[in-house]
Amino acid sequence: MNVTRTDKLKKFLLLFVSVSVLSTGLTFSQVAPAPAGTGTTGAPAGTSAPNASGQQLPANVPPNLIPQNLKNNQAKPGVNQNTNQQPQNQANTDSAGTNSAMLSDAEKEKLEMRNKIFGYSLFANKKFDPIPDLQMATPANYNIGPGDQLNVYIYGYAEGTYPLTVNRDGFVSIPRVGNVNLSGKTIEEATKILIDKFSKFTPGLLGTGGKPALSKLTITLGQVRTVKVFVTGEVINPASYSLPSLSSAFNALYQAGGPNEIGTFRDIKVIRNNKVVSRFDIYEYLTKGSLSGAITVQDNDNISVGYYQTRVTVMGNVKRPGIYEMKPEENLSDLLMFAGGFTDNAYRARVRIDRFTGRERRIEDVSASQFDSFKLVTGDEITVETVLNRFENIVTIGGAVMRPGDYSLESSPTLLTLLEKAQGLREDAFTGRVNVLRTRKDMTVANISINLADMINNQTPDLELTRLDEVIVHSRFELAEPSHVRISGEVNNPNFGEEGHFEYMANMTLEDLLLKAGGFKESAKASQVVVVRRKRDANVLASDAQIAEEYTFDVSRDLSLNSRASNFVLYPYDEVIVRKAPNYQEQKFVTIEGEIVDPGEHVITNRNEKISDIIRRAGGLTALAYIPGATLLRTTILTEAEVRQTKSAVEEISSDLKKGSIEIAVGEERQDFIGIRLDRILKNPGSVEDLIVQEGDIIRIPKRLETVQVQGELLYPTTVKYERGMSFMDYISQAGGFKRSSLRRSAYVKYPNGSVDRTRKFLVFNVYPKVEPGSEIYVPTRAGNELTPQQILQQGISITSTLFTLIISVLAFRQFAN
Repeated sequence: MNVTRTDKLKKFLLLFVSVSVLSTGLTFSQVAPAPAGTGTTGAPAGTSAPNASGQQLPANVPPNLIPQNLKNNQAKPGVNQNTNQQPQNQANTDSAGTNSAMLSDAEKEKLEMRNKIFGYSLFANKKFDPIPDLQMATPANYNIGPGDQLNVYIYGYAEGTYPLTVNRDGFVSIPRVGNVNLSGKTIEEATKILIDKFSKFTPGLLGTGGKPALSKLTITLGQVRTVKVFVTGEVINPASYSLPSLSSAFNALYQAGGPNEIGTFRDIKVIRNNKVVSRFDIYEYLTKGSLSGAITVQDNDNISVGYYQTRVTVMGNVKRPGIYEMKPEENLSDLLMFAGGFTDNAYRARVRIDRFTGRERRIEDVSASQFDSFKLVTGDEITVETVLNRFENIVTIGGAVMRPGDYSLESSPTLLTLLEKAQGLREDAFTGRVNVLRTRKDMTVANISINLADMINNQTPDLELTRLDEVIVHSRFELAEPSHVRISGEVNNPNFGEEGHFEYMANMTLEDLLLKAGGFKESAKASQVVVVRRKRDANVLASDAQIAEEYTFDVSRDLSLNSRASNFVLYPYDEVIVRKAPNYQEQKFVTIEGEIVDPGEHVITNRNEKISDIIRRAGGLTALAYIPGATLLRTTILTEAEVRQTKSAVEEISSDLKKGSIEIAVGEERQDFIGIRLDRILKNPGSVEDLIVQEGDIIRIPKRLETVQVQGELLYPTTVKYERGMSFMDYISQAGGFKRSSLRRSAYVKYPNGSVDRTRKFLVFNVYPKVEPGSEIYVPTRAGNELTPQQILQQGISITSTLFTLIISVLAFRQFAN
């Protein structure tokens, strides 16, 4: 039983393999070759087309059997794939828009060369499709050949339709007529032949008695045949191509990619039966739209492209620079016509030609009169230069005229006519001296000075101008120093001009300037406005010569033109000073904070108002006020001298600070604590202790304090409750005592009112300051490694011992010497 199952399995597998092989063989055998003119147009029949990677694929392999890696690299339809033309094919494909990175350097250079050739872009443009439309009307000159399908229509007196096919021998078979040879005949000729054949049994096809025929016969094309055309020579893709029989020789050349980098565009030959039957010039199509020699192709026609004979390069200022092919009878004018002519800025009087000789190169200068006769040689490089950036007939006028600028010398040959073209002088023109800058032939510039006023009044003759003359008419304002007046002091807007400067105007009065400055401030002293005027005729020999004058005026605040107006006319560079009224004071305030009945800002009513006056007007102190802790915080504005002194002092104390590291500027505010004795002030108001307050002062009266803060170089800095009778050292003990690095002799106490008391020295003992509630005790750090008393005693003993040893040694030496 097991053997039976195994045999069945073997038979099933053998049957499956046989069916698979058979189906594959049938698939390959049933695939017909691609018909000519379809998807693989351009590939020779019976050959295999290589893909882009160079692998050969059978021509009859259908797309569904091509592996995916070969499918992506398969050659594009319509392009010849001969292996001997692979580099040209790649270059052509690149010009159509593929990736140029796959090309070698030689192919890139060849492609760059092709793109410069006039006419190559026509064949590289894949959007240009010259293949004729098969739905077009039947042309009368169409040559009938084997494979054409003809439709013969008879209409009129007699009617009939005859579909005909031209067989391989060139005959069509017509019922009742028989075989008629139409191969090689045009449609027009075939129509006459068929009329003659059908007239034997179809009435009315031939006219009688001078009357037209009653029946008509026409021939139309049904399905056109496909012809095989060879394109050889210097083309991108030489090969055989299958084209519709309506195609021309130019269509076949387009299918082959056009001439290559050494092929001719001017003499394309159509060879039929080993004879040249036509020639055509692609330039005729590009420049005139005519292709008279590109005849309709027939089977086995050969489109032959030879080498170019004369090719030149034109560059520079032409509309279409590039490489052009020239015929022997053509000249330089024809080349310029091919290049589209000159650009607008081209220098047309002469072109430069760089020419190769037998041994070296030479330059030919060709003038415009020689363009029609100058013959070009292959390799010539024609350069069309730019016109000079200069004018041949320019004169210029500038300065105090209505329309300064450039003018034509022909329309303005003289100075007065040039002024007329410029619409005359401005009102500020200075006519006493006008400068004409004239450029001589050696390009040096000469100055010609003219009294224009005399010339206008016909007292001097008009000046003849020459090319490049530049006329300069000066303004009177250019000859005068800009003048101004200045105002400072108590005016609303003194900085309207630059630092209070205003442009001077003739007949400007004092009130006019004050109005420009915005009028008086409220603080201005209008009764004493000072005008300072420079002395213009001072005696330089006198030691007491007056150098300035001062005028004082009582000016009305409304600045109106009335009987009180000063009407004082200002001179250039006058300076007006508006001083501040001495009895004018703005409100000033003092702030009082803390344990006060009415804290806040309080105005200073008198110049000599004191601390006691402010406290009295603020309602007095509260019951919790700590009078010894009262402080006065005063804000001061730093002057330049104070800033300099502060920086010097700080840098002397802190030698490790870099120079300039103290950032203190003039005009900054500084707040200082001033220690006051409020208890004495309140007991004796108006005494020396009772200070006069200033604007911005802050009086702070703290609440009753019950602690003492101990900090600095101590074992345990802390805050200690104040107890009456405790000394300085008692509070130090509460903070753990001194450290070895503590600087005891510099310890100090800062009191709540801002005052400070330091430790004093009595003989060898330290006398420490008194401590009050709210005080701050600070013990600084020892700056260096100071010696302890034991170290000092040891060093003293060592020095004494050394001295005694030295004395004994000296005495012994003297004793020995005696």
